[in-house]
Amino acid sequence: MSTSVNAEQAWQDLQRIRVPQERVYDEIERCAEGDPRATYTTAGIMWVFLAVSGLDLPGWAFGLVLAAYVALLGSLAVIYNRRTRMRLHRSRHSWRSVAAFFAGMVVTAVAILGSGLLVDWLALPYGSLIRATVSAGAFVLFIGPANRWAVGSLRDRGTSDLRKGAGR
Repeated sequence: MSTSVNAEQAWQDLQRIRVPQERVYDEIERCAEGDPRATYTTAGIMWVFLAVSGLDLPGWAFGLVLAAYVALLGSLAVIYNRRTRMRLHRSRHSWRSVAAFFAGMVVTAVAILGSGLLVDWLALPYGSLIRATVSAGAFVLFIGPANRWAVGSLRDRGTSDLRKGAGR
């Protein structure tokens, strides 16, 4: 079967598909780079939790603080998830997104444990404040570049998928 193809019509069809896809990637990249409020709010909540957890609290009070910490992080995730305009299919999350999430967990845990050990070893006063500040700082410094790195691969993946589909 040979069918004549109008080159101009094929180009217009390709652009009609490509332009909305580029807008989606632009919005994703804007969300990953442009709004640091979620990062700073999360770091602030983490700072308060770590500072309070260093106090000599009874078990029930620590459980209450832990429940409040989890509830605040959960509500923050819900609020920022509802604010994003773009809803991506799960296949649009690359291995980089998963790697950045787990690397963030590792960096934050190492910062918390490492600064705690250093504070205990040096017997510094106000150890929980130092540990909270170092950990929140490491979180803020890691999360921005990690988000940009994870999102950067989505545009390349989408255009390579488009090229594969056009070659069929």
